[in-house]
Amino acid sequence: MKLMVIDGNSILNRAYYGIRPLTTRDGLYTHAIFGFLTTLLRLEGEEAPDALCVTFDVHAPTFRHQASEAYKATRKPMPEELRVQVPVLKEVLDALNIPRYEQEGWEADDLIGTISRKCEADGWDCVVVTGDKDSLQLITDHTMVKLVSTRMGQTTTKDMTETAFQEQYGFAPIHMIDLKALMGDSSDNIPGVPGIGEKTAMALIQQYESIDNLYAKMPDIEAKPAAIRKLAEGEESARESYWLATIVTDAPLDFHPEENLCRKPGPDAYPLFLKLEFTKLIEKFGLSPAEQPAAERADFTMTVEQVTEPAQTERLLALWRAADHVSVLALPDLTGLSVVCRTGADTGVTAELFFDKYQGDWNALLNALFAADVRKVSHNVKDLTRTLLENGLRAEGFVFDTALAAYLLDATAGSYDLARLFVAYFNEELPKALYLEPDAFSLLGDAAAAEASFDSYAAAVDSLYGALAERLAERGQMDLLHEIEMPLCAVLAEMETAGCRVDAKALGAFGDLLARRSAELEQQIYAMAGEEFNINSPKQLGEILFGKLGLPHGKKTKTGWSTNADVLEKLRYEAPIVGAVLEYRQYAKLKSTYADGLLKAMDPDGRVRTSFQMTVTATGRLSSTEPNLQNIPTRTDLGSEIRRMFIPAEGCVLVDADYSQIELRLLAHMAGDEAMIAAFRSGGDFHAETAAKVFHVAPDQVTHEMRRQAKAVNFGIVYGISAFSLSQDIGVSVAEAKAYMEAYFATFPGVRTYMDAIVERAREQGYVETLFHRRRDLPELKSSNFNLRSFGERVALNMPIQGTAADIMKLAMVAVRKRLRQELPEARLVLQVHDELIVECPEAQAETAAALLKEEMENVVSLSVPLTADAHWGRNWLEAKG
Repeated sequence: MKLMVIDGNSILNRAYYGIRPLTTRDGLYTHAIFGFLTTLLRLEGEEAPDALCVTFDVHAPTFRHQASEAYKATRKPMPEELRVQVPVLKEVLDALNIPRYEQEGWEADDLIGTISRKCEADGWDCVVVTGDKDSLQLITDHTMVKLVSTRMGQTTTKDMTETAFQEQYGFAPIHMIDLKALMGDSSDNIPGVPGIGEKTAMALIQQYESIDNLYAKMPDIEAKPAAIRKLAEGEESARESYWLATIVTDAPLDFHPEENLCRKPGPDAYPLFLKLEFTKLIEKFGLSPAEQPAAERADFTMTVEQVTEPAQTERLLALWRAADHVSVLALPDLTGLSVVCRTGADTGVTAELFFDKYQGDWNALLNALFAADVRKVSHNVKDLTRTLLENGLRAEGFVFDTALAAYLLDATAGSYDLARLFVAYFNEELPKALYLEPDAFSLLGDAAAAEASFDSYAAAVDSLYGALAERLAERGQMDLLHEIEMPLCAVLAEMETAGCRVDAKALGAFGDLLARRSAELEQQIYAMAGEEFNINSPKQLGEILFGKLGLPHGKKTKTGWSTNADVLEKLRYEAPIVGAVLEYRQYAKLKSTYADGLLKAMDPDGRVRTSFQMTVTATGRLSSTEPNLQNIPTRTDLGSEIRRMFIPAEGCVLVDADYSQIELRLLAHMAGDEAMIAAFRSGGDFHAETAAKVFHVAPDQVTHEMRRQAKAVNFGIVYGISAFSLSQDIGVSVAEAKAYMEAYFATFPGVRTYMDAIVERAREQGYVETLFHRRRDLPELKSSNFNLRSFGERVALNMPIQGTAADIMKLAMVAVRKRLRQELPEARLVLQVHDELIVECPEAQAETAAALLKEEMENVVSLSVPLTADAHWGRNWLEAKG
């Protein structure tokens, strides 16, 4: 039999520092608990213990504290956001029926030591799970220590058996106490022997094993005279440190292994996980709700009507048109609809409509439902709109999207699926979405269960509409949804449906060119290396560059030498092989991602259709997937060639317009800096003007290098760049970079005032927002962790500007699409890339389309500085860039 005992404080602490802050809607921090539970699941999978328990420290002095005032005196108090999670974790463990042990006057280590020895006495094996190396002294042939570490959200474990310990340390585990007695432990404020470090202590214990044996042979031990003197003078400290470092294995703990056998979670676990919004963990822990009367779980009574006759739809359409709204859920292939319409405060009618059961004109029904005169709420409206458009159907009248609304309320949640949202807002779990499973409505599936789940999810959309709309109104975000996000759904759906035409022949030839050049570079690299190897293997490349060729600045990780782009860029001029490797990587990425990737993604009509994601970025910027058309390289001539492959339809051209320095202009407006505002109003070269002021030279004396550095400072300020990062970007010392930044703030004092104020306001409010009230919560600003706080400060500086730029671009897209439909119906938006819009139109309309784009983009909002957009056209995207 095997028992696993977890050091609760240790694992919780590592989870807290290893995972970014998470909070529930009510503001309760939960990331440490989430990390603990995730680690627990992994450990149970690895060890499959028969019994399980957790130990905790008690916030009270132990016998060690009473004996030594210095013991752990230097340890910092637990951060408040971690402290509040401890009692909640204990509540979770109780609900999961996992026994926990804590005892005043004793540390968790002592309880673990006692548990391990009681297990051994009863013939059990024991696995101790901790992140604290103190417990290594407990290792025996029946007790293993599983060391846990969490970094960048990734948890790893290392099994320390007697053999593994002996191989690593060179002595038996029990002598870990002797090692601590000599070298001390700063985290516990155990002094050890002053002047004896880890290296010396390790060598002494490897040779003499224990401090008793070591001191018995003094002063004739093999050590330097200075070390012998320090050991002699520090014997008392060593003896005291030995006592402090020794884990007690016979604490007065009433413990019996068999009382900790693994049990199923109790009934309280499910609602507790719902309250903590741990939806992903509910299934993993096998939790399910207790049976409750339906009246206690439903928020309103629903009558289900199965619609098969056209006469029924006429009656329902009249009802739907008169209603404030209906909530619609459609099957992905549009062969099924569930339409919820409230007929009173507490009742509603759900209409079930399925293509194979409906006896009327199905497309006519869809066109009537998705007309503008039926106000509709749905989930992921953009995707539904695209499906309707692809099938030649109407897609109008959408007034609310529950996915978008939830995103606006919490831009960093990461997931906005219906089931998760229902848990978050109603503490109730929806049934499994059987209606989305293959063959759900066929003879192979359970059609009745699929229909029931379909209706449940439609009702969930309707319930969420009420909850989300109320919160959006409270936060002043309804205009953001109705004026920007909802209109944009139709714009993006049309762009996705249209797609972008790609020159397949030219793209294939470009891919062949890249392949030939890659092969040439491969041979050059082999020649310079003096052997053939796998250039794509970081391990093999590292051995060549740093092991064989001995290049400087090598950084060795656990898996070998680091050969990432940052490392190689610093070595570019150290040896020709480095530049060749970087060039080889560039060609390989261009070929695989774009030359080959775009050809694979191309539809039979020669067009590539991306999917725009509206709920991914925390700033509100759109992203593009399958394929990603927003990440096409532009910094190199070769990368820019990819744009040449994007061409218009026959007889058409591409018109490209992009904002000029929109984020800097927004900084000027939001900071209200008079000097910066004046510079933009003058219409001159802002980077050159900044350089003249920062470097105290006349405008005509600004060199290309001065302008480059001023540009880096300008954009760096927007992103909250540090002096160190700026120094890396422009190749100067940190002191010089700091001087540039100080000169910048002296030139534009309003910017510094704004930056200080926005961070302070974010700290007070707990969030930042754009000019259009797009919000991002920043719990990181209250973290006791310096790195997390610094991250929060950078976000506080950047998000309002970058997010406002995203909002403006979205408004511009809506405005451009409206004007095009009215004035140039043959023209259409086909792509958006950050600050850039691309329109496809007949060649004869190019000039008109360019003027329209420029006018709408520049006048979509009124700021204290002018927004400027440059528009050009051409027979491919690269040419249209101008």
